[in-house]
This record gives sequence, structure tokens and C-alpha cells, in this order.
Amino acid sequence: MTPVAIRPATTADWPAIWAILAPVFRAGDTYTIDPDISEADAERYWMTTGRPYVAERDGAILGTFYIRTNQQGGGAHVCNCGYATSPSARGQGIARQMCIESLPLARALGYEAMQFNFVVTTNKAALHLWESLGFDTVGRLPKAFHHPSEGLVDAVVMYRHLD
Repeated sequence: MTPVAIRPATTADWPAIWAILAPVFRAGDTYTIDPDISEADAERYWMTTGRPYVAERDGAILGTFYIRTNQQGGGAHVCNCGYATSPSARGQGIARQMCIESLPLARALGYEAMQFNFVVTTNKAALHLWESLGFDTVGRLPKAFHHPSEGLVDAVVMYRHLD
């Protein structure tokens, strides 16, 4: 597997990022985003509320993620991230590489920990990946997510110190 290059996203990257995010958001089965979110609102959400990045190989953007402050004030030392991989690049370790590389990026930005606020328990691949990278499940939210085909399912909060 050829590694991807991780770099900050630019506004010129938005069409490729949207091509990745649109099917993820429209599916409504992993993100707590309105499946009918407009492209403009999605762009604001992904590109302006934190630091967006892309993962690219041979000029093609295969994945994207953001790093943002999870809470303000006394919780501002903890970041939150969101990741998405192009449907054509799934199963190639892109999400793993993005997460691995986001950990030191977050540390360099001054964060001391990373928290995933709402991992849907039907998203088995994400749960397995985050656990394999040292994230602990620190809370469970019973029936907190209305999955489009599974009905009400649990979500978990996952956390890791950035040592």
C-alpha cells in the first residue's frame, strides 16, 4: 500500500472533499449531520470550524479530516476530529493513516487529548480502528442515534491522551 500525503486543505480542494463527504452525509448512518445538508452548509461545517486536511496520492484526494477544539474554556485542550475516506479508496488504510498523522498534528496545535464525541456502534470499522489506535470508550449513549436501517442504536464517546 502506497502511503498518502497529508496536507492542509485549501478552498480549491472543496469539490474533491465534497465528493467524499456528500455520500457519507447522505447515507445518514455514521455522522450526526442532516442527510439533506446543503453543499454550502457542509463546506462551512468542514472547512471553517477547525483545521481541515486532505490525504492525497498522485494528485487525487482520497480522504479528508478536520481537527477542532472540542469544548471551550477548561476543555479547550481536547480536540475533536472527523474523518472520511473516498468510497473508491476504502479498505486501503487511508483512515488509519489519517488518524495516525492527526495525532502529532493535534499535539503540535497544543491539544493534550483527542475525543470522538459520537461514534455510532453500527460503525464497526471505525470502532475497531479507533480502539486499535489506543482510543478508549469512556461513555455509552443508549439509543442516541437513529440509524436509517437499524433504528435506534447506541453511540459511544472515545478518548485518548496525546502523549
